[in-house]
Amino acid sequence: MIKKEINLISDTITRPTPEMLDFMMKAEVGDDVFHSDPTVIELQHKISSLFGMEAALFFPSGTMANQTAIKLHTQPAEQLICDKWSHVYNYESGGASFHSGVSCNLIDGHRGMFKAEQLSEVIHDPEQYYLPLSSLVVVENTTNKGGGACWDYAELEKIQKVCAARGLSYHLDGARLFNALVAKNEEPKQYGKLFDSISICLSKGLGAPIGSLLLSSEENIHKAIRLRKLFGGGMRQVGYLAAAGIYALDHHVDRLQEDHDRAKLLGRALMACDWVDKVEPIETNIIIFKLFKHLDEKLFLTGLEKEQIKIISMGEGKLRIVTHLEFTDEMLAKVIEVLERI
Repeated sequence: MIKKEINLISDTITRPTPEMLDFMMKAEVGDDVFHSDPTVIELQHKISSLFGMEAALFFPSGTMANQTAIKLHTQPAEQLICDKWSHVYNYESGGASFHSGVSCNLIDGHRGMFKAEQLSEVIHDPEQYYLPLSSLVVVENTTNKGGGACWDYAELEKIQKVCAARGLSYHLDGARLFNALVAKNEEPKQYGKLFDSISICLSKGLGAPIGSLLLSSEENIHKAIRLRKLFGGGMRQVGYLAAAGIYALDHHVDRLQEDHDRAKLLGRALMACDWVDKVEPIETNIIIFKLFKHLDEKLFLTGLEKEQIKIISMGEGKLRIVTHLEFTDEMLAKVIEVLERI
């Protein structure tokens, strides 16, 4: 019988498994600010090799990794292009304008994704000196606000060709990229050859307690070391946390399919509820759904909390459920049972 709270607000709420903790405590560490932490060096080499990119740098957060990438690829008064639901625009505290002095040109895509043709239409002509210079395109895979949607790889290739032809850099916010790789049966090196930089989060579905990585060229990562320091991201004996990332990459990637399967089962249960207006297509571990407009969203969330189930509102009538490695089949059965009788 489930007695403890079932927390489905995010895949970031997980704690290290006993096996991960044991691996962390055995890590060899040094001072990473002086580039002398062997476990951090191992993690950075592991992820860059996995994606076929030249180098990587360990960051305390995905936001810092993304903001560093933006600053690497732009100059003040320039403009980055992203979807209107993009994380770098909506959920990074206005960092692009504050840290890099750039504006965001938002594309009205579908579920956080857009077409190469849409991109071509919004890139400014560099000869029109009165317009911000378009210098960077950012895409997010999977899309958070789009309900864990996965980009079509062929479309990403088309966008890369537009970027190359028009002289724009190309960054991937890959906070949940491994979910997309598992769901689409794709390989990391497919993405490594496509993007100028990629951020990877270790503390979402992969289950590490903290940490993200920025992957790019040797030259860019050398510059990123200075920017990370500027942003306050220099860390000392951080190999203990890097070890969690190594363990996650070795043991928690393939199991992401379990999260996807449980999310789809929850989605089916929601679609059978007569008080649910819409459930977005479910590809990975995020479920976005809406209640009928006459229903009280806050009352619904309170009702779930009384059953010790927590989910989150994303605004605009959207409710979000995220499955993760602490969400078991027993918990799944409890949530479905509650949804059927609530």
